[in-house]
Amino acid sequence: MSETATVLDPDRVNTIFMRCLFKEGEDTSKHVRADGIFRDVKFHPGRLESHKAEIVAMLDELPDDFKESVGGGMSFLSACNDKRGNQWTGLHQRMEQLFQLGIGVGKVKCITPCEIWAALPGGMPYYAITD
Repeated sequence: MSETATVLDPDRVNTIFMRCLFKEGEDTSKHVRADGIFRDVKFHPGRLESHKAEIVAMLDELPDDFKESVGGGMSFLSACNDKRGNQWTGLHQRMEQLFQLGIGVGKVKCITPCEIWAALPGGMPYYAITD
């Protein structure tokens, strides 16, 4: 991979997200819950853990303002661009999936309560990538 290439790809986000969901008939009693904007999901803990390094690498491609230790967190609406300013997706669904995967592996937190989302730009929450 070249130095300018990104690991942040909407198809890859969707693939990992779908792999980490439970399959029909699986025991869901030991799940990892990740609340989202449009829907909440429950991930399979083993499959989620097997993708943790790649999820963290994709989150690292988001702008530094999302990093808790740098910018403190940023609006969901800014997650369509990578840290180089390039748009990596135009789909809110892919952005939500990435944040839910990040929540699942313990690297993302929503820093605004849903009760105030309506007062925020675009009615969307702010997220922070934890250290």
